[in-house]
Amino acid sequence: MSDLQTCNGQSIGVEQTELKAVWQLCGQVSEGQTNREFRIREFPFTIGRDDSASMSIAVSCMSKCHAQIIPDSNGGIVLQDLGSTNGTFVNGKKLYGDTLLKENDIVQFATIPFRIGIVASKKELKTIAEDAGDKALALVQFERLIDDGELFPHYQPIVKLSDQQPIGYEVLGRSRVFGLQNPREMFAAASQLGCEALLSEKLRRAGVEHGLALGNESNLFVNTHPKELDRLELYSSLKDLRESAPHQAITLEIHEGAVTNLTMMRELCAVLKDLEIKLAFDDFGVGQARLVELGEIRPEYLKFDMNLTKNIDQANSKRQELVALFANLVNSLGIETLAEGVETIECHKTLCEMGFKLGQGFFYGRPVPLSEILS
Repeated sequence: MSDLQTCNGQSIGVEQTELKAVWQLCGQVSEGQTNREFRIREFPFTIGRDDSASMSIAVSCMSKCHAQIIPDSNGGIVLQDLGSTNGTFVNGKKLYGDTLLKENDIVQFATIPFRIGIVASKKELKTIAEDAGDKALALVQFERLIDDGELFPHYQPIVKLSDQQPIGYEVLGRSRVFGLQNPREMFAAASQLGCEALLSEKLRRAGVEHGLALGNESNLFVNTHPKELDRLELYSSLKDLRESAPHQAITLEIHEGAVTNLTMMRELCAVLKDLEIKLAFDDFGVGQARLVELGEIRPEYLKFDMNLTKNIDQANSKRQELVALFANLVNSLGIETLAEGVETIECHKTLCEMGFKLGQGFFYGRPVPLSEILS
């Protein structure tokens, strides 16, 4: 006996088969959502953009009737692509014809991955949900992020406070990969694979390659990840970066917590000097860095953490005095003071009065794609 069901008007006949296990798909359906579990209880189990689908995924990369899952005679499940535009993939390989699915397979509809699991108990259901972002799932998306040119850097202006004119831009990581579109998501996936240093290097390279259109005099502030700082590969990646952009003004940002490792910092400073890349200490004032280190290792820029400078105009007089004291001390060392988190004209004016030289924040401009700056 067969049961006739439809997907977007298409009739599909499926034999009724009793399953030996309850299968489910685990993953993120749309941006901002947590991982969800979809139990496969009825067949055919359809996946697509159409509201009538068993699992409706309302994103443009999905076809209205993208794929379906049907049972096989041995209690397993079979995946079929229904002529989708952007394809269906199993463990990274594009689907051509029927494929028998196995537990822990990674199924990808267009750019959106899910993990196949079996529900045997409430305890196991919880485990499957927790493991939905496991290494295999991260790997499917991370490979696309690294290998398929999906990095799409944004640029936020850094300005002189005296005239609010840009002296450069901080490169901020973004991507077109669903679920890995901002740095938090990207580095969360990278950490599951031990690839934080690789991702950081790729973000720098993409940022500089795109940023060449801003002109050689536009200083590109690029970031590092803490796991890069004790690896010689960082030096070779910086050399490659300089060779790819021999005349571009570049500044490397290091988190202030790394400054306490003076041996490593001296080696890094020597490399940066040879490559004519400037140095900035990031997030000053909230980590482990001490002022004494600034006497040993002097960067060209010191970025005050926004926890110190944001809304400084509304802070009490003692806090304002302390921040102004720090700024003037750093200025006296010949280091450019840069305030982060500037969002209002009042904050801008207060920072000017305190002696800050540079600023960054929404008041001067939000992170945007390169095309918006050039236009």
